[in-house]
Amino acid sequence: MRLALFQPAIPQNVGACIRLSACFGVELHIIEPTGFRLDDRAMKRAALDYGPLGHMVRHAGWEEFHRDKGAGRLILFTTKGATPIQDFAFRPDDTLLFGSEPTGAPDFVHAAADERVVIPLKPGARSLNLSVSAGIALFEALRQTGL
Repeated sequence: MRLALFQPAIPQNVGACIRLSACFGVELHIIEPTGFRLDDRAMKRAALDYGPLGHMVRHAGWEEFHRDKGAGRLILFTTKGATPIQDFAFRPDDTLLFGSEPTGAPDFVHAAADERVVIPLKPGARSLNLSVSAGIALFEALRQTGL
């Protein structure tokens, strides 16, 4: 199981995902460019002292990430027409991918995804915070797979 963030824009979200990946023992993949420097103080503050416990892999861009992603399915979490998370069967070698906070994932990322999953929200709600979505998705994927 891996967690991947496509061009994240908010350092606090990446910091929270560093902490999330460290606490659950999964790799975190950052697909650059990001909207901030990866040594940003806000990101480090959000990650607290969990950075050394996790394993973060940086990718210079989408092509590098896609080439090096390894085995398993690429599961894109999106608000755009997808399988609800409660109806989706995760596998231990899945990569859970999340788009950029302000824009989501572009069409070429949607096209590359093996599956698209949505976290259902109350009608009228647009979206959840990136790190909140990642936490919900990762917990459900790990619960299902027993990892």
